[in-house]
Amino acid sequence: MSLSKLVFRSMKKNMKHYYLYFFALIFSVTLYFSFVTLQNNAEVLATVQKSGTATAGFEAATYILYFIILFFVLYANHLFMKRRSKEVGLYQLIGMTKGLIVRLLAVENILLFVGAVILGMTAGFFSSRFFAMVLLRVLEKEALVTMTFSTQALQQSIVVFAILLVIVLAQMAWMIQRVSLLSLFSASKQADERVKRFSPLQMMIGFLGLVLIAYGYYASTKLFDIESTGNLFVNMIIILASTIGGTFLVFRFSVAFIMNSVRLKKNGHLSVHDVLALTPIMHRMKSNAKSLTLITVLTGVSLGVTTLSYIAYYSSEASAYSQVPGDYILLEDNGQEFLQMLKQNNIAYNKVDYRLQAVTASVAQLLPKDQKDSPFYNMKGTIYTVPLSDYRQSVPEASMSGNDVILTNYGGYMAEMFPLEKDHDMVVTVGEHEETFHVIDVQDKSIISGIVTAGGGGPIFVVTDKLFEKLAKYSNESQWHKQTSITLKSKEDLALAEKLYTQSGAGVISSIDSEGETKSYKQASFEGKRKENIETLGITIFTTAFLGLAFLMTTGSILYFKQMSEAEEERGSYTILRKIGFAERDIMKGIYMKQAFNFGVPLLIGLLHSYFAVKSGWFLFGTELTTPLWIAMICYIALYAIFAVLSVGYYKKVIRESL
Repeated sequence: MSLSKLVFRSMKKNMKHYYLYFFALIFSVTLYFSFVTLQNNAEVLATVQKSGTATAGFEAATYILYFIILFFVLYANHLFMKRRSKEVGLYQLIGMTKGLIVRLLAVENILLFVGAVILGMTAGFFSSRFFAMVLLRVLEKEALVTMTFSTQALQQSIVVFAILLVIVLAQMAWMIQRVSLLSLFSASKQADERVKRFSPLQMMIGFLGLVLIAYGYYASTKLFDIESTGNLFVNMIIILASTIGGTFLVFRFSVAFIMNSVRLKKNGHLSVHDVLALTPIMHRMKSNAKSLTLITVLTGVSLGVTTLSYIAYYSSEASAYSQVPGDYILLEDNGQEFLQMLKQNNIAYNKVDYRLQAVTASVAQLLPKDQKDSPFYNMKGTIYTVPLSDYRQSVPEASMSGNDVILTNYGGYMAEMFPLEKDHDMVVTVGEHEETFHVIDVQDKSIISGIVTAGGGGPIFVVTDKLFEKLAKYSNESQWHKQTSITLKSKEDLALAEKLYTQSGAGVISSIDSEGETKSYKQASFEGKRKENIETLGITIFTTAFLGLAFLMTTGSILYFKQMSEAEEERGSYTILRKIGFAERDIMKGIYMKQAFNFGVPLLIGLLHSYFAVKSGWFLFGTELTTPLWIAMICYIALYAIFAVLSVGYYKKVIRESL
């Protein structure tokens, strides 16, 4: 028989195995080709070409995606080869050399790759338009997305998957050459490790895993504390190592120990549910610990990165408002022409004028007592004051007297990392004069432009009008003296107002600083700043969500493939159970318990990992945590549930066919 006939007969016989591997290949090609085609789409290029960071982000995401695909395909190929180990052993028994077997399987893999690449590129071509529409929607861009075939994407994909094919063939040849004939017949039925009894040492190691995870979670909550920021990188490495190491020890020892303890408490009276759930999990922990740890870590990392990106995107409007607390900000006497244009076009607006007076102070005086020792936080800087009468234009209920002050405009990551306390006295200087403020409240309400507060989030003092006038007597020439906040009464006038703002040049400001130098500033409108944030963060959330989807599909598929393999290995056991009288529903109860563990535990621990990782530094990315975190977690739970349902369905099919 010729090699070609043998190849086709082998492929026909193993079709039930091939579809699993074939799906993995098609899915990988579809993801990669659609993403690469997206980068060469004319509408997408017109959107991102203004940003070199976006282009670099797309390129970096392409490499990460290829790494995910490489890991996915190599695992699927390994599983596929393990399931065909007996067949390979039979080939050797009838006299075929390992070299001939390698050539046989190589031809099969080449045919599979060619078919998968063709189908995957076809699916990727059609799906790329959908992803392009999603991206433009996220960026709030209106554009007609056309379906264009990119020869550059085609060439890049062919080269990439040709390299992947070579790697897969090398893996396959290595697996065949390194194993003995006897091991091939038992490879698909090898138990991962039979746990006969547990020693006190194993119990201690399992408990240590829980301690390491708990320590990692605790350390993450202290990551950005003032005392630990100096060793930030070292602390991050320690947290990462303790969390990953603890996860492995929990899966390797703790889970098997718990399962064995439950089994021993039953004094040998095990139900069919226990046999099908507790025992298989306990006996497969050595190999499963590695894969479950990897899946858990990948789930935590991908969910954490996706959540942080979504936090930044979700907070784009709030971040813009912290920089531009009004539809338009006019500094000094700049923007009078813009106000005239608004009146000429009958655009109604509200106006709030703030007078500004600079003082020199250190907000470290408002830090908690146990955080005042570090000299880094005793540095003084310029802080602006506004009179109470001006502040009441936006907060009518505000009230104070004497040297009482309100510290406002203090929010974002500064407020999270360096929380200030009220009911403290602090000494400020104005020229040669010293004054003692009593801070009665600390608020995060933004009222002053980020240009004035040097980046946004900087504090502003609200003082009584009498105190403001007193400070003015001792004041040197400060950089800023006045701010006018404009808020449109109707958002329907926003488009026209944006054009007038640009035409009038109100956003371009020249100011003379305390040293007599003239500096130019560009004050964006709120809508302009919001769109700028959307364009920057929209590409980030799209790429991270795309990679998160790839990670999720990879981890979920690996779990699904593994459960399919275990179901085939346990087919004989189901046949015995059916023959001695157990109904399908009795067997399926144990399967439900087993799948709840195999999918639920890695997901639960992964969610906990991502939660504490995100909780430690979310404020560096945005202003809202709860909503983005819940949305991302719900998406992951839903997709994992789909894989769990598919896995249960496959087990049900195997059980029905076992009798």
